[in-house]
Amino acid sequence: MLAELADNVLHNMFKPLLLFFYAGFLIPVLKVKFEFPKPVYQALTIYLLLAIGWHGGEELAKLDSSVIGQAVGFMVLGLVSNTIIGIAAYWALRSFTKLRKIDAATVAGYYGSDSAGTFVTCTGVLAAAHIAYASYMPVMLAVMEIPGCLVALFLVAKMRNGGMDARGNMPGEVGYGATTTVGSFDAAVKALEEQQEEELVAAGAGGYETAGAHGGHTTTARRGGFDGNRGRGGHGGGLPEEDPESVLNPELAKALKAEDDIALRSTSEPSKPIAPAKRSTFNKELLHEVFLNPGIFLLFGGILIGFISGLQGSEVTKKYDIVLYDLFQGMLCLFLLEMGITASQKLKDLKAGGAPFIAFALIAPNVFATFGMLMAHGYALMTGFHLEVGTYVVFAVLCGAASYIALPAVQRMAIPEASPTLPLAASLGLTFSYNVTIGIPVYMLIAKALVTHWT
Repeated sequence: MLAELADNVLHNMFKPLLLFFYAGFLIPVLKVKFEFPKPVYQALTIYLLLAIGWHGGEELAKLDSSVIGQAVGFMVLGLVSNTIIGIAAYWALRSFTKLRKIDAATVAGYYGSDSAGTFVTCTGVLAAAHIAYASYMPVMLAVMEIPGCLVALFLVAKMRNGGMDARGNMPGEVGYGATTTVGSFDAAVKALEEQQEEELVAAGAGGYETAGAHGGHTTTARRGGFDGNRGRGGHGGGLPEEDPESVLNPELAKALKAEDDIALRSTSEPSKPIAPAKRSTFNKELLHEVFLNPGIFLLFGGILIGFISGLQGSEVTKKYDIVLYDLFQGMLCLFLLEMGITASQKLKDLKAGGAPFIAFALIAPNVFATFGMLMAHGYALMTGFHLEVGTYVVFAVLCGAASYIALPAVQRMAIPEASPTLPLAASLGLTFSYNVTIGIPVYMLIAKALVTHWT
């Protein structure tokens, strides 16, 4: 088994897809003066989401009615699995790391969601290896993005009801109550402004953020929860030119613009965080962000278009397949080049979380992916439905990956007190890098063992 695993890993690591990822990863390491054009990255992401949806919709149109029940049941299983994973991630982070509760909840939300980048890499690897998977898996990608958002929002709502202060500290955490507790909007504004000013001065009024451990608890410089105009978002790209925050710290505005680019968010106007006195777990604007974020909309849009087109027959769809299917692998290579750059840049932020946090980002995908495959296998045994090896692998990736499109936007709007760097550092810097290089071959081996020995 070990020999087979080593062979799978080595075979996967030298595929063109991964070689493009390595090339991108080395650009920051070697200090090559190259910046991947963000409009190109966004165009690639839009293409990949629509292409995944298009192909999935085409295949859904061909499904026999007897398989519809299996697909719906599997979607419910995905929702349950990622909800359990989000809760388990929070427990693990609270038990084995020294993160603040709010940071642990936010990171757990990322891991209770999934990753479009890891999904497209996985399907690319499976296609190259001619391994089949269920046609409804693109729908699973959209469905399984949602539980992590809801888990994070629920945990943070409980913290706010438990007396969390304006800086995100809970009773018993270092710095708790230094200014005030959340409840007064004006007081929260003042608290976040004071914290930002202190940390900007400590960073020389020029750094994007500073991080340090005080009394064993990680604290990170804010990215601007509220500004002096009482609720005008200090978050997001497109910060107004007169905004004092962008004048004091231009790197902050640049970094937030880059995060918006990753999340496919509009930067025409600033994001507006929910005022502390009005925060609600089921706020209308927030639920819109959870269920209709750009990634989910594009994916579902592609699925619906592909499904309607597929019902009209292959004569209608084949001319579009040239762009939306035949070019997929090449576009994915370019996407992975950019993801390699981003993953490499995020690694430096991991030191703020400490060694246990780094270990979590590497161990968690294996644990959660294996859990997902066991859940899928139990579902197959209980229902009598046959699942392809590729279906197990894709489901493992959906369980073992961490979000980077939906969650950053939800965090910025609803959890501005949490660290802006730790979740993306873990999800992109380590978990994504691990999954696309080593994780996928490992999951393929486990899936083959499940199908071969435990049926």
